[in-house]
Amino acid sequence: MFRRRLTNVVPAAVKFSHQHNKLFSVEAAQRVAPLTDGLVQSLQRIVGNNNVSQAMAVREQHGKDESYHVCAPPQVVAFAESVEQVSGVARLCNEHRVPLIPFGSGTGLEGGINAIKGGVCLDVMKMDKILAVHPEDFDCQVECGVTRKTLNNYLRDTGLWFPIDPGADASLCGMCSTSASGTNAVRYGTMRENVMNMEVVLADGRVIDTAGKDRRTRKTSAGYNLTNLFVGSEGTLGIITKATLRLHGIPESSVSAVCSFEDIQAAVDTTVQVLQCGIPMARIEFLDEVSIDACNKYSNMDMRVAPSLFLEFSGSPKSLDDNAEIVGEIVKMNGGSDFKWATDVDERNLLWKTRHDILYACMALRPGCKPYSTDVCVPISNLPKVVVESKKYIDEAGVIGPMVGHVGDGNFHVFFPVDQSNPDEIKTVHDVSVKMALLAQELDGTCTGEHGIGLGKRELLLKEFGETGIEVMQQLKQTMDPNGILNPGKVFF
Repeated sequence: MFRRRLTNVVPAAVKFSHQHNKLFSVEAAQRVAPLTDGLVQSLQRIVGNNNVSQAMAVREQHGKDESYHVCAPPQVVAFAESVEQVSGVARLCNEHRVPLIPFGSGTGLEGGINAIKGGVCLDVMKMDKILAVHPEDFDCQVECGVTRKTLNNYLRDTGLWFPIDPGADASLCGMCSTSASGTNAVRYGTMRENVMNMEVVLADGRVIDTAGKDRRTRKTSAGYNLTNLFVGSEGTLGIITKATLRLHGIPESSVSAVCSFEDIQAAVDTTVQVLQCGIPMARIEFLDEVSIDACNKYSNMDMRVAPSLFLEFSGSPKSLDDNAEIVGEIVKMNGGSDFKWATDVDERNLLWKTRHDILYACMALRPGCKPYSTDVCVPISNLPKVVVESKKYIDEAGVIGPMVGHVGDGNFHVFFPVDQSNPDEIKTVHDVSVKMALLAQELDGTCTGEHGIGLGKRELLLKEFGETGIEVMQQLKQTMDPNGILNPGKVFF
């Protein structure tokens, strides 16, 4: 079952070899001038002498994220403290046609902040004010340096929280930039559904509010949806400096549980059946046996080494009991184990911290390696096919590939620990990753559910959108950033 292989799936125009394709080139991105002492001095006048650094250690810190991509440092790093400073830096870089790369917390997984064409890295983490919270309207406004944990700590006494949780303590505007999601997406959606308005600095320094100045309505039919144009744009269309976000009530009660299965098929089938029954899960996460083993070693846990589901139920105590009973029956029907419960706050936090630390647990399997991450997402009904087939690809390649997934919304990852200095190993893992992405696309899915395109998935974009779709994207890029200064080399070649 599900043994077909992908042959002749890729259009002739798409070559998966890291070679640049003319269709992806944004010619203006090539027309950049080298930095001069005068430009650095102009930066210092805009943001202050103490907020500009050309030290190699600072540049290297800002030239890489958490991914396997080799560090590509910018020529200078500037630290902005206000939207006026961001606007001034953008105007300066645009005038001199110098690349400008926005930088948040640096927790991405696709090389989205690597300065592959040099230029100026603009670190916005000093803009860290929570500007407004409106509990009665369930929304808030934050600057670009505020992280999700900082916001939720601030909201603790309001009975509200911001549930989008990619694992890392990422900056909220950075999460907007990649359309991040995470373990709670099955119930609360992704950043795309939870952003109401944004303040964005354009390439030429102009500042816009994507839904209108101070607008924070739950819905609108006015004009083009500029907010969702910038969500997921990865810093290539503008620099997000402020976001108005939806908040949600903290559930009355929550409990978590773990159950294990004899094989991957049974675990994923259980997920699909639970969702098809309409049970309102708060979280439902899949970990294969390799991931469970990594978690046990890294987090000092004693879970059974087998394909497993991490589940969370939330709501009233009565609804928790009813839903847990139904899910328990589905688990048993698929040969799963009894639930191992985490009922109090400390137990639940430990369980989900273990899940969130999975990236580092996987890297600990091969110390010194960096993560090569996949990020496919498919319709729920196709999830068993793509997970089982992907596992075969990994086994056939003979590589270590722990598999985890936000399977409640059809999204899963493989975190391959790779040696950056071994090109043969990177090619092997790259080939497996491409096969997984192509299979997902063939099954009506996408090559990236939440990490973004960055450097790592540019070659897959053409198959997903087609030539006309790419041309429209390039026209938008050319209109909004005619000199190609904003995060050049990302999304497109």
